[in-house]
Amino acid sequence: MKKDIHPQNYRPVVFKDMSNDETFICRSTINAKETIEIDGVTYPLVKLEITSASHPFYTGKQKLVDTAGRVDKFMSRYGNRNKKK
Repeated sequence: MKKDIHPQNYRPVVFKDMSNDETFICRSTINAKETIEIDGVTYPLVKLEITSASHPFYTGKQKLVDTAGRVDKFMSRYGNRNKKK
């Protein structure tokens, strides 16, 4: 293996799922602008939209987020294309 190609700045980082406020700590090299204090220790904070704690595949719960009627708009335009006239 080649030497000195992997980053050396691994450190504990908090990842926060914004959909359900679930947090977990993992080692990473990602740059973070925010910090969070957990149990008296300050960690860099990375906010995520979806993680295994909220993804339907892992939770078994299907959650449909429909903003501004996008699904209805799509179905009215393209939903009936395969039906015979």
